[in-house]
Amino acid sequence: MLFSGAQPALLVLADGTTYRGWSFGASATAIGEVVFNTGMTGYQEVLTDPSYRGQIVTFTYPELGNTGVNPEDEESGRPQVKGAIARNICSRPSNWRSTQSLQDYLKKYGIPGIYGIDTRALTRKLRSVGAMNGGISTEILDPADLLMKIREAPSMAGLNLVREVTTSTTYEWSETTDAAWDYTTLTAKPTDSGAIEPTLTVVAIDFGIKKNILRRLASYGCRVIVVPADTSPEEILKHNPDGIFLSNGPGDPATVAEGIATAKALLTSEKPMFGICMGHQILGLSLGAETFKLKFGHRGLNQPCGMSQQPVEITSQNHGFAISAESLPDAEVEITHLNLNDRTVAGLRHKTLPLFSVQYHPEASPGPHDADYLFQQFVQSMRQHKQQGVPTV
Repeated sequence: MLFSGAQPALLVLADGTTYRGWSFGASATAIGEVVFNTGMTGYQEVLTDPSYRGQIVTFTYPELGNTGVNPEDEESGRPQVKGAIARNICSRPSNWRSTQSLQDYLKKYGIPGIYGIDTRALTRKLRSVGAMNGGISTEILDPADLLMKIREAPSMAGLNLVREVTTSTTYEWSETTDAAWDYTTLTAKPTDSGAIEPTLTVVAIDFGIKKNILRRLASYGCRVIVVPADTSPEEILKHNPDGIFLSNGPGDPATVAEGIATAKALLTSEKPMFGICMGHQILGLSLGAETFKLKFGHRGLNQPCGMSQQPVEITSQNHGFAISAESLPDAEVEITHLNLNDRTVAGLRHKTLPLFSVQYHPEASPGPHDADYLFQQFVQSMRQHKQQGVPTV
């Protein structure tokens, strides 16, 4: 559907490939890494996920905007993407929770989008050639002029974006998953007042944390203290945490030197540690492993993960880097999960210390809930360590 008075828009990739379409969202120019997400739902969660910082997201689902947007589904305080690419846009959202249309939401934050292009062809291009920089513009409609600006932009490899999304101050989080939306009997039970009484203290290092991760930790009975990514190990340990959480985040994990150094220093504390996505990569790097950039990444809601002789988990994923399996120290670390599409490392565990991590998102906002048990596993590890002083995962 073409909006009345629709404005022309241009999409150009770094190799010169050009797509012409129509604008939704802000009238602007945005340059970033062009990637694709195969999820069939959750476009607002994707747009507001800090792990997408610096990226222009292509949605393979054919129409966006049907359910509008609402404050409850934001994974951070604002959209984090540089731009959005869609086949079709719904101009009149219909959902009882909607408070705003998608295009008005993006316009409010100055985020441009382009629709009316062949997103299937674009996705095939990115799969065959690989994710690359690109640009969306309603202001520059000459492909050669836009291409010049795109080629001046830095590559995602070697880019530290954590400093753009981490919290500037330490704060506590207590909001749990809404009871109407909770999906397990393993979470902590509310008191007579309706609140969940925290029994464990978790320090969450914020590399670009999603709100639903914080909700799941709180739902499992954790008092969550969120600290900036550059917080020193000494400051973290002053909170006397029962466990330490390493969050998701954007950019190249190998560039987050302070986070890697902090995680490495915290290994000697023998506190239980749990990492998700970038937190998984940073934990791996702190243990001596290496990371590499994937050709086009894993971004979607149906990524199968597991190992032989264990159930397959269907998982939500969003990352463009992975841990090199060959670089892991075999004497200390074991691989617990593989991505069953390409056999990349999707989970690891230390053999003697209470440390584990996964490349995917067990909080799954959006996505399946197969892996939510990992929060319970983290809680059990903290309880064992607290009661027995024995570092056991």
